[in-house]
This record gives sequence, C-alpha cells and structure tokens, in this order.
Amino acid sequence: MKIEWKEILSKKILTEAKGYLDVGFTHSLNPYSGCAFSCKYCYVREMPIQRFKDTPWGEWLEIKTNAAENYRNEMIKLRKKNKPVNIFMSSATDPYQPMERKAAITRRILEEMMEHPPDFLQIQTRSPLITRDIDLINQLKAKCDVLVSMTIETDREDVKRIFAPYAPGIKIRLKALKEVHDKGISTQASISPVLPFTPDFPNVLNGIVDHIWIDTLSIGDGAMGKRSERLGMPKLFQEHELSKWYQQEIHVKVEKYFKQYFPSDMIRVSKNEAFLK
Repeated sequence: MKIEWKEILSKKILTEAKGYLDVGFTHSLNPYSGCAFSCKYCYVREMPIQRFKDTPWGEWLEIKTNAAENYRNEMIKLRKKNKPVNIFMSSATDPYQPMERKAAITRRILEEMMEHPPDFLQIQTRSPLITRDIDLINQLKAKCDVLVSMTIETDREDVKRIFAPYAPGIKIRLKALKEVHDKGISTQASISPVLPFTPDFPNVLNGIVDHIWIDTLSIGDGAMGKRSERLGMPKLFQEHELSKWYQQEIHVKVEKYFKQYFPSDMIRVSKNEAFLK
C-alpha cells in the first residue's frame, strides 16, 4: 500500500492517560500519527485524528521528528513535580512503523529514556522491528520496569490476512517475542482483539510470555463495541462465516480456555482498564 508521509514538529509527546489507560498508566506516547499497518478493526479509524482526514487510514503517516527532545523536556518538568510516570507506547499508532527503520524516532526516545527513565514503560507493538532495540530495552529495564507487549490477535495467518492484511505475519511476531523474552525482558501477548484461533493457540505462546492480555471488539474499542460496529466488523465476520466469534462475552470463553493452560495470575482481561504489573 502506498503511504503519504511527512515530518512534523509536535507540541507535546506525552499525553495524560484517559479512558481505558487511566487505570495504571499516567501517560501515552505516540511517536507517529497514522499507521501503515491499516488493520480493519482499528478503533483509531473512528477517532477525530482520522475522521477529519481526507486521506484514508493506513495511507498517511506523520513523523514526529522532535519527539525525543519533547520527551526529555517534558520528563524534566514532571520529575520536578515528583509525579510518577507510567507510559503506554503507543495508544493510537504502532511505535515500530515500517518507516521507523529509517526515521528511528522510537529508538531516539528510548535513548532519552536511558537518561530520563519513566517508572514504567509498556511498549505495545505488532512489529518484529522491536528486536532491533533489544540492546536499549535490556539496558533500560535496569532503570525502570519495562514490559514488551506484542499484539497477537490470532495464531491463524489466514484470519490475520482478512482483518489485518498489511500487518506483519503472526509467525514472525512470535519469533520476535521469543527473542525478546529469551533476553530476559518481560513479555506479554496481547490477544487484542480476539480473532478466531486454533485450539493450539495457548501452546504457541507457552514459554515466550510472562503475561497474556485478552481484549475484544466489544470491550476494547473505547465505545463498548459501537466503533467496531461502525467499522463493519459484524458484517466482515459474517462474510467469512466467523460470526460465532463475534460475541459480546467472547472474552469470558477465551479467558476460561487459556486458564486451562496458564496460571490465573498470568491472564488479564480488558474491562476498560489497563494492566500494570
């Protein structure tokens, strides 16, 4: 997919946490605006950042070139106020956009975090590019709590292609997550949103995650499923004969299933709340 991109200067890089992030996190951090992965279910499609754009979601990207500088300045101010700083990176984009290979915005932010660490950092991504920064993340975890959370919404590549055709493949995400975990970095598999998976899904995650996060299109789109409905998710599930997976309480069934394979304290279910270890 062709993507239009431009460099911008952002006024701020840390945004006070609201909504589902308000429990556990104090701030979100988005190194980019827009997202090249263009997942069909993404709730950001229904947010003002996209609804007032002429260019479709997935076809534009804004690179915040001063993100690291902003982070440094904002952290210095926050530390003067003796406030805790628990960061979710990222809530409205993926910090490891394909453009990150050249732009290195996220890497420069991590370098700044070495000098001005938060109290807690959750890196939320679906990109294997995160393995490039294992060196920095490994150093950073000596200064603050770090959790690398990889979105793995299914173990079926065919399902991934229906809902997120431009996102990295499931197998390479799993390989990346294992590589991070093997380096002693705390990891999480974010089954977000729950998409149809095989009975073997828990075994696929066994030994490479410390936590499992379960979220759905009904409880995790920030509008109790209304955004997902407007995005046409019920129809998409129906077209592919997957409607039995589009249920209001699917998270209950998935939680029960995964608890057959993992200790209960490893499993967390989104209830419009964020998880902080």
